[in-house]
Amino acid sequence: MRIDVLGAVQARHDDGRPISLGGPRHREVLGRLVAAEGSMVTTDALVGDLWIDPPAGAVGALRTFVAALRRALEPDRPPRTPARLLVTQGTGYLLRLPREAVDVHRFQDLLAAARRTPAEAAGLGEALTLWRGPAYADLPNSPWVQQERSRLEELRLQGVELRADAVLTAGGGADLVAELGGHVAEHPWREPAWGLLARALYRDGRQAEALDTLRRARTMLVQQLGLDPGPRLRRLETDILRRSPDLDPPGAQHPNDPSVVRTGALGPNDPTRVRTGAQHPNRSSPAAPVPPKLGPRTTVELARTLALAGGDALVGSRRDRLAAVAAAERTGDVLLTARVIGTYDVPAIWTRADDPEQSRAVVAAAERTLHQLGPQGPADLRARLLATIAGESRSAETTGTALETARVAARDAEALARDLGDPALLAFALNGVFLQSFNRPGLAAPRDAVGAELVALSRRHALPAFEILGALVRLQSASAHGDLAAAADHAEAAEQVANVHESPLVPVLTAWFRARVAAARSTEPGGPTAATAAAAYRAADNALATAGMPGLHRGLLPLALLGLRLLHDRPAPTDPALDWGPYLPWATPLLLLADGRTEEARAALTAAPEPPGDHMQEALWCLVAHAAVRLDEPDIAARAAAALLPARDEHAGGASGLLTLGPVERYLDEAAARVRGRH
Repeated sequence: MRIDVLGAVQARHDDGRPISLGGPRHREVLGRLVAAEGSMVTTDALVGDLWIDPPAGAVGALRTFVAALRRALEPDRPPRTPARLLVTQGTGYLLRLPREAVDVHRFQDLLAAARRTPAEAAGLGEALTLWRGPAYADLPNSPWVQQERSRLEELRLQGVELRADAVLTAGGGADLVAELGGHVAEHPWREPAWGLLARALYRDGRQAEALDTLRRARTMLVQQLGLDPGPRLRRLETDILRRSPDLDPPGAQHPNDPSVVRTGALGPNDPTRVRTGAQHPNRSSPAAPVPPKLGPRTTVELARTLALAGGDALVGSRRDRLAAVAAAERTGDVLLTARVIGTYDVPAIWTRADDPEQSRAVVAAAERTLHQLGPQGPADLRARLLATIAGESRSAETTGTALETARVAARDAEALARDLGDPALLAFALNGVFLQSFNRPGLAAPRDAVGAELVALSRRHALPAFEILGALVRLQSASAHGDLAAAADHAEAAEQVANVHESPLVPVLTAWFRARVAAARSTEPGGPTAATAAAAYRAADNALATAGMPGLHRGLLPLALLGLRLLHDRPAPTDPALDWGPYLPWATPLLLLADGRTEEARAALTAAPEPPGDHMQEALWCLVAHAAVRLDEPDIAARAAAALLPARDEHAGGASGLLTLGPVERYLDEAAARVRGRH
């Protein structure tokens, strides 16, 4: 069997079948034993790591978790025979597995080998692919988890840099520019990363950009930290300025080498240089092999695969995708460009983009390519470009003619896909139809139909990523209608497929759904307390913070807590640490009212724009209606009521599947009463 913790904690049999590990506590026990690397962890230490304030029965609960894990890991072990894998030793437990059977141990061993022997650094490519997201991604942020995550993330970054250095030293590296550019952008304080990026640019024949990179590093270090670059960066800048032969690939001839006859005054990659047979005195004769450069299609296919892992992998995949699109466009091959753009058919569940600028760039490239293909271009490529336009034009950020273009693109992509009879293409097109179905409140039912078709289609044709999408769409729709039992069934269906196909983002979303259920039931007799529901929201938010989905994450927790307070007729939360993100304009009137600043609240309500057509539109319109009633603004209340009328039978915020403000009907009746009072 093998155990993986570089991402969500999971285990598999030798034949690849997943092992059901149980609930979060079971996975945390297993993860803590993995982190001990074969050493015994005492019962007291495990209890202290699992609970900040251990309950009276903590030791008994721990033993229950261990027993369940043993049954899962060794299902064929005869009764009353000692466990072979999760072993009792002294006053605690240890995990007895070969290091190659645990991804984090394998990663650390490959990294250690690369440090000892530079020739082993080639194996770091394999080591880095073991990462599916942040380490222990689905575990709570307890102190031991945070410490391990930080330690392992530092090792991962060192691995990225050590591999890049090995590739550059071996003579390659021009194809590292995009990867290292993203690495520097995400980790600007790492001096070695700046040096590697500059070397890669120089290796690609881009001396000026290499020097500019080092100057940017100097500026950042001086202005932000008050530090000068270290001696390595300073020496590298000098070497690049002088075109030092130390920067040339092994076996290359330097422009100043007398064994090279030049016919023109070109740069170091001058193709007119002619070798006379002599070797550079500081270079060995045979050149080291250069790693193969990934083309745009391979790059985008890899990016599509990595996107499903979430976390840093998802962030990196979006960046790599855009680089692949740009590279394809530079070739001038329109068919290649269309394939590269259309290959990234990663399912999308949310109407706010994680990187709006990047999405706009992809849409612009898709529109250019579609125009170049023309109406007689290959139907499958046109359908994929149209589906890309529909999927990347997220309704929360797209307005006017661009939004109408996206909606038409969604319909056209669906029609082409149905004519072609291509199941995978149809699933991609239906994703665009779903994302463009938020043009007004009250459309949960048609979205549920899209979700049902996605599930059925994906099950017939083995499209697990889109089967998960369909289940989540149905979860959102059932949540919008307040049918929490049906939504829970859809959540479980999504989790089952995700468990088999390694989709760690799904439990992050379903944890939010279960917090939404707790919030709804906190108003019922015998239900959880409001404090319990708030804690569930915060725990779900902690997991989402590292999932690589800022478009979903930003502002979600404050809006959820506001909804919980409205359910209990309490004022808005005014904690200044809360980041309201894109929802601030509609929350501000209630925040000001909670502070007793009535006239400022009235001005903020008047200035608030119309909510965008996205997952939260019913919730935002309900905030407008509620504030209008509180502030005695009947005209605004009437406008909000008119917008909300088609959603009377839905729950505000329920369309997200993540939070609730309660039934829309409550806010409609409130607004209607205020409008009637005017007359």
